[in-house]
Amino acid sequence: MAATGLGFHPAAFFSAHPREAGTITKQLPFRHCSHHRIRVARRTCLLRAKSSNGRPQIGASFSNSNVPAEVLDGRAAGDGPPEQGGSTVSITVVGASGDLAKKKIFPALFALFYEDCLPKHFTVFGYARSKMSDEELRNMISMTLTCRIDKRENCGDKMEQFLQRCFYQSGQYNSEDGFAELDRKLKEKEAGKLPNRLFYLSIPPNIFVDVVRSASRTASSSSGWTRFIVEKPFGRDSESSGELTRSLKMYLAEEQIFRIDHYLGKELVENLSVLRFSNLVFEPLWSRNYIRNVQLIFSEDFGTEGRGGYFDSYGIIRDIMQNHLLQILALFAMETPVSLDAEDIRNEKVKVLRSMRQLKLEDVVVGQYKGHTRGGKSFPGYADDPTVPKGSVTPTFAAAALFIDNARWDGVPFLMKAGKALHTRRAEIRVQFRRVPGNLYRRRSAAGAAGLDVDAATNELVLRVQPDEAIYLKINNKVPGLGMRLDRSDLNLLYSERYRREIPDAYERLLLDAIEGERRLFIRSDELDAAWAIFTPVLRELEEKRVAPELYPYGSRGPVGAHYLAANYNVRWGDITSDDDGSF
Repeated sequence: MAATGLGFHPAAFFSAHPREAGTITKQLPFRHCSHHRIRVARRTCLLRAKSSNGRPQIGASFSNSNVPAEVLDGRAAGDGPPEQGGSTVSITVVGASGDLAKKKIFPALFALFYEDCLPKHFTVFGYARSKMSDEELRNMISMTLTCRIDKRENCGDKMEQFLQRCFYQSGQYNSEDGFAELDRKLKEKEAGKLPNRLFYLSIPPNIFVDVVRSASRTASSSSGWTRFIVEKPFGRDSESSGELTRSLKMYLAEEQIFRIDHYLGKELVENLSVLRFSNLVFEPLWSRNYIRNVQLIFSEDFGTEGRGGYFDSYGIIRDIMQNHLLQILALFAMETPVSLDAEDIRNEKVKVLRSMRQLKLEDVVVGQYKGHTRGGKSFPGYADDPTVPKGSVTPTFAAAALFIDNARWDGVPFLMKAGKALHTRRAEIRVQFRRVPGNLYRRRSAAGAAGLDVDAATNELVLRVQPDEAIYLKINNKVPGLGMRLDRSDLNLLYSERYRREIPDAYERLLLDAIEGERRLFIRSDELDAAWAIFTPVLRELEEKRVAPELYPYGSRGPVGAHYLAANYNVRWGDITSDDDGSF
């Protein structure tokens, strides 16, 4: 079927909505889920699920001549009539023996089950090359499961119920026979129900295509939907990312591919659009007229710790900046979407990314941590890691100045920095506002009577993503007393004090969204292309010229060059000023 200029297949669209919405909503049972965002109406849930069966949507460029016809017309993704007995979801974690699966994915699935967020009928399968029995898988999983939400008395029972739904299939990642055997076992569990299948690829990117090829051919649902969650990295540059996308689309439609960036599932990132679009006080200020600069900061207080071999092939720019921080930037800077529909939001993010200038080498500072002794304890440098190649110039720190060339943000520097082995662990967005024109208190400040440099102490909005989630606004305030002295104070919302409930892990939210077919927090292929277009030129230049990173001590605030970069745009990093130690 040929695509229209909008990447939209009219026949597929109308066949995906064969009946009036009020009729089909009755098929979907509603389940209460206390810690998660469940769709407000069953109608919305079902329509999203129906449109997720491998069918292109308006506003997305999903056409690919290599996609098999059975994928495009919905058979591979599933659009058959409902079977008697309701539906079931089978979740297969590919790479089940790896750290990510053990530490994040299985615990997230259990948390969803614990909070009654999973469908009534579901099965979890682990798939990996290791030889393992069902019982051995359950023992492995049980080591990382916790009843962290409220430690209710029935936790042990819930854990046992969850583990009894977990099974294992051993096989090679490129083996159709292995996935055919998985398909046979899945069908046994799905008997009598409409089968829906979700595959989580918790594996290195070099075997994504092998798994998708084998699983899509032999283990796709015959009548329900089939979806694949793909973990980053999505390539190393524009060329490799494009090749990966083309290869995946040989076996899957775009709507079956869920590219996960777990930072988009963080509570404060989710709250970003709520803060902006549902509060009149913020939206009018959200432009070059009032905002002087925006800072996106990510720091870890530990190094690569034995993972240097893996990290060295990517570096901090690919690992953090091109995905996590750039995704947050796009959400922060986008225009108001037409609706909260996934495609409307992702369309606006793509517009922002396409408006951004390509990053230049002069607007980038790179660093690498070196060994340091503090308090009688020695901390090894990056180059001391035996898994790191000798003479490596891979950056463990980077700072960059980016610009969006559109009417809203013209001239506003968006400063990013990310690094390992720094003095603290944090991830935050800092919005520094412009100075007050004709400030009445400038003269008193200049004379030292005000107690505060009011020109330097501009308003700043901070969204702390982790740790200790918080939103706070820095304001200039009068110190109580008979005199007129000013102070800088915080109006703060500290989540741990305001909300007495556990904040869900990002993987819980994203897994739930994938099961429901909600794509808002997943990355579309054209969005990925636009993101790589910004960073690929400077990444190639750094590698071709073997630019030597500035060394900084383990546990420090990073390279001095980052301060010079900010100073070029008359900016000071907000996380290192004397009045902000990262706490209230």
